[in-house]
Amino acid sequence: MSSSSTQGIKTVLHPVSDLAKAKEVYAALLGVAPQVDSAYYVGFEAAGQHIGLVPAGGPQGMTTAVAYWHVPDIEAKLAEVTTAGATVKEPAHDVGGGRLVATVTDLDGNVLGLLQD
Repeated sequence: MSSSSTQGIKTVLHPVSDLAKAKEVYAALLGVAPQVDSAYYVGFEAAGQHIGLVPAGGPQGMTTAVAYWHVPDIEAKLAEVTTAGATVKEPAHDVGGGRLVATVTDLDGNVLGLLQD
């Protein structure tokens, strides 16, 4: 059905109101210390997944957790999902190190993340 497959959900970002307290909760849950620990983002690597904490939803204004599907070609996947009825919420852009991210909303308003390394 699709010309470009996904590599599964490997990244989930959570908006948090108190980064320091959230960091303690997620460290306890995951049993690991954060790999990235800054004032604007805290990231954990656990069981092959990246769990990120974004204070106040970050510049993208997240209000709920967003799961990011890893894809080999983000532009091709954006074209496929928008043709199928999704709406681009956040176009593909580089967030550092060549990593591209984008978000779309499905027909029910659910936010789906796409990520290309």
